[in-house]
Amino acid sequence: MAIDIHWIRDNDSLGQLCAQWQQLPFVALDTEFMRVDTFYPIAALLQIGDGQRAYLIDPLTIDNWQPLAALLENPAVVKVVHACSEDLEVLLRLTGSLPAPLFDTQLAAAYLNLGFSMGYSRLVQEVLGIDLPKGETRSDWLQRPLSETQVSYAAEDAVHLAQVFTELRPRLSEDKYRWVLEDGAELVANLRREVDPYEVYREAKLAWKLSRAQLAVLRELCAWREREARARNLPRNRIVREHALWPLAKTQPDNLSALAKIEDMHPRTVRQDGEFLLDLIKRTASVGPDQWPPAVPEPLPIEAAALLKRLKAVGQAQAERLGIAPEVMLRKKTLESLLKSGFPNGPYQLPDSLRGWRRELMGQALLDSLATAGEQP
Repeated sequence: MAIDIHWIRDNDSLGQLCAQWQQLPFVALDTEFMRVDTFYPIAALLQIGDGQRAYLIDPLTIDNWQPLAALLENPAVVKVVHACSEDLEVLLRLTGSLPAPLFDTQLAAAYLNLGFSMGYSRLVQEVLGIDLPKGETRSDWLQRPLSETQVSYAAEDAVHLAQVFTELRPRLSEDKYRWVLEDGAELVANLRREVDPYEVYREAKLAWKLSRAQLAVLRELCAWREREARARNLPRNRIVREHALWPLAKTQPDNLSALAKIEDMHPRTVRQDGEFLLDLIKRTASVGPDQWPPAVPEPLPIEAAALLKRLKAVGQAQAERLGIAPEVMLRKKTLESLLKSGFPNGPYQLPDSLRGWRRELMGQALLDSLATAGEQP
């Protein structure tokens, strides 16, 4: 079947079409971008599907994104996406806005128990019985003109995404539809939260093994790396490699030779930023205990595995009852946060990350499961 493809290459055309799309119940939305040597994704193409046609928007020739921003923010138009975390970054960087309400077809497939974390091609095959061509995802989307294969690939994505939505939507109960939109709103909210560079150290590998004085150094290193990655628009590992952060904070080298010997330390980092890093480490190592961050909690001990299993079973039982992929019920990080709040003897407290329908449906059952765990033979 030939796809009706419309190119949008100027501000006026985008404005006119966005005005039309404002009247629709939904639009399917996809992006192509490049992110090889940059911190931020570079938008290369935007695709919109309205159920009949594919619209290809060229971000290299358009500079007024206000009409698209207004469409993204229109609560009356559902924005349909698939596995959209990076697409959201592209849209935020390009338009300053994020889509709401957001319907992620990958999440919808999980709520219908079709599969968890399904790739787009597999979902299209499962729902529409169409085999999509492969091989264009990693091609150069910034080249102009795009190849016929690229254009066809991009257009098919937009058209079939709209078709997948029209097939999945009626299968979802009103509760499940609301939950998909709730999870979409959570994705958007997470991206809106600007990561505080001074909080990044908490996620660093093995941070819990460092003393508070060493954590002060790690915090400064991670914060500097995060700020520099954004300012230079380079991947974080091009500033300082991930695996070099912990030994830097642990050993605190005081000369370039010692710095160069740090595990996974790239010679380019030593050349470009070595003197600065040595000074940063020296300055931070001299601050008093009143400026040290609190210790990072240790990982849960092996003895907690049985409790973790009990908690997972709460989610699995509800998943079975509701016909939902069990993986979408309770995230492992959420369960670990719950356990860390009171292990080993309680009392336990539901973490903030357990929100919405999950907290409503399973919060008390999780606490009850922990309360009765000690009574088991």
